[in-house]
Amino acid sequence: MDTISLTQTRIRAGVWEGILTGGGPQPPKIEVLLLERALPGVTLAPVPGRPGDYALRVPIPADVLNEGVQTFLIRAADQTLAHFTIVTGVAMEDDLRAEIDLLRAELDMLKRAFRRHCLETMG
Repeated sequence: MDTISLTQTRIRAGVWEGILTGGGPQPPKIEVLLLERALPGVTLAPVPGRPGDYALRVPIPADVLNEGVQTFLIRAADQTLAHFTIVTGVAMEDDLRAEIDLLRAELDMLKRAFRRHCLETMG
């Protein structure tokens, strides 16, 4: 896979949007996770006139927005490309809880990958 990067362009009308660059002729399989659950409706479309670039759209379902911090991880081939955080409810003094939430999500993914690796190498 080519080296790919993802740049957020905006969040509008409940849809996170970004541009994926370096995707090559075939778009990579993208998944967006919240609490280890993949979100539905994620789309990746070629950007006209820019080969290898794709427009990513992530609809944010209303039912996932709850009091507190929600951190969404955007991944391709077990690589985290980007993340975005939505804070709802009472305003926080700083963004520390969002960073802790991101660390927890990354740690959970590392634990799963390590367990999978152990199973594969033992069997």
